[in-house]
Amino acid sequence: MLPHAADLIGTEHRLGAHNYKPLDVVLARGEGVYVWDTEGNRYLDCLSAYSAVNQGHCHPKVLEAMVSQASKLTLTSRAFRNDQLAPFYEELAALTGSHKILPMNSGAEAVESAIKTVRKWGYEVRGVPENQAEIIVCSDNFHGRTITIVSFSTDPDARGGFGPFTPGFRTVPFGDAAALEAAITPNTVAVLLEPIQGEAGVVIPPAGYLRRVRDLCTERNVVMILDEIQTGLGRTGKLLAEEHEGVEADVTLIGKALSGGFYPVSAVLSNSEVLGVLKPGQHGSTFGGNPLACAVARAAMRVLVEEGMIDNAAAQGAYFLDQLGAIRSNVIREARGRGLMLAVELHPEAGGARRYCEALRARGVLAKDTHDHTIRIAPPLVITREQVDWALEQFDAVLTGTAVP
Repeated sequence: MLPHAADLIGTEHRLGAHNYKPLDVVLARGEGVYVWDTEGNRYLDCLSAYSAVNQGHCHPKVLEAMVSQASKLTLTSRAFRNDQLAPFYEELAALTGSHKILPMNSGAEAVESAIKTVRKWGYEVRGVPENQAEIIVCSDNFHGRTITIVSFSTDPDARGGFGPFTPGFRTVPFGDAAALEAAITPNTVAVLLEPIQGEAGVVIPPAGYLRRVRDLCTERNVVMILDEIQTGLGRTGKLLAEEHEGVEADVTLIGKALSGGFYPVSAVLSNSEVLGVLKPGQHGSTFGGNPLACAVARAAMRVLVEEGMIDNAAAQGAYFLDQLGAIRSNVIREARGRGLMLAVELHPEAGGARRYCEALRARGVLAKDTHDHTIRIAPPLVITREQVDWALEQFDAVLTGTAVP
């Protein structure tokens, strides 16, 4: 028998660094949209590991690919070639239309790789004076937690106590194209932003914003970088969120669902002009592009398309959002989202979103609070209408106050 949840939580608290404050549920198994705790209680997962398990927990075809590859070859480093990397490149390029691919592991590594690459591009191609390159970012961004990334965060919790910070970034309000235009200088090499800000609370920019950013970058010869690590691979009802405005970034960053949640896999997608500035020895990763990662990612991409998960995200997400908006509750400020990337923002007087997430957990739904007053809702893309309806019943009970302690 598995140890009691309280014992596991106690050990975690005693021995682990306290850099997370999770809900007190200890998960032991997952399948599709569901996860089970150590005591056998079932929950509908409405976070999907921050969109890493878009394909659902333990998808059998991705699992099969992982087990098969793990029994043959897991790691060679990039000192040698492996037989999974080229097919991974081919299939990812065909899926996304990219010309060049740089494989990495975590999302933060993909962001760091993009920052390094566009700086080098700025010096070698644009002729920006050495060490003067600037990258424009947006307020309330979330691109990871490395020192360089938190250097341009506007979240006091992410930055506090971690300086000195990496220079070379200018911050403008998210969704304000005029402010972005005004911030561009001769030393600007790139604009880095999320098409929808996830950690900030599923904040969607005004219609036409991404198109204007694209036009500005083209006019000023600036690289447009879209961080699609959370928004990409079907989450918003399109393969990439940029498709909602018909734009194409110069650099697109993907990760999380690229492996279906089985393994850390990320990638920088771009063109020969940008990624072509990297020469042997200038950037790399021991695990990036390893055969196990490539085999898993190939299967994860295949099921996403073959099983219609992207179209399902669009259909179920539109319905989910419509029904969330129909809940009559004086604690709800706004329901918003795109595809299955949804959020319910509460009024400050509601007492914070965490207690509502705890109430949802008690009713068999796992969701995550963010920025104090917002509940993020992002179930796996395999969710059915029946499962959405059941989840809505729980949200209605909790948000109308009949199930909140």
